[in-house]
Amino acid sequence: MSVKLTLSDGEQYIEGTCANRIISKENTMGNPLQDQLLKAGLVNKKQAQKAKREQYLNRKKKKKNDPTETGNKYREQQQAQAKHNRKLNQQRTEKKRLQEQKAQIKQLVEKNRLKLDGKGAPYYFAVQKQINRIFVSEEMADQLCRGQLAIVSLGSNFEVVPARVAHQIASRDKEVVVAFHEGGDAEDDWFE
Repeated sequence: MSVKLTLSDGEQYIEGTCANRIISKENTMGNPLQDQLLKAGLVNKKQAQKAKREQYLNRKKKKKNDPTETGNKYREQQQAQAKHNRKLNQQRTEKKRLQEQKAQIKQLVEKNRLKLDGKGAPYYFAVQKQINRIFVSEEMADQLCRGQLAIVSLGSNFEVVPARVAHQIASRDKEVVVAFHEGGDAEDDWFE
């Protein structure tokens, strides 16, 4: 319930449930220049209200158009976070791709490896300036020399695979193929 009281100087006193306030009869709590123009009769009430409304809309529009400092910081943080997320996603994708390659190489080797002859002749080859040996039959040693077979590393073990499989493995990871003689020449850079 609200009560309206009119005071002697033309002001109204309104008592309400939310707050008490005094409202001037002419509602002249705005621009003093505007008040003077109204009193002088140069502008009417309608023109003054229109100008006041335009000022209000301009201020409101300006607030929307001018990005605040906190808005800029927020956008910068979002951009930095998005850049960081893209970088992490690229790293995850690369890691996943490498894992898939290793799994493919392992599958190729395990599926196509030839059985080594433990009682055969030693076949020597170099890996990172270290000489290693595996025992193979004389026929396998001959095929290794002619480039029909290749030696690949699977973990800490060495396996013998056919040349076509060595090419497939080298297309995924060159370092896995440790000994491959193409055309009888001992070329280590056959896959470059």
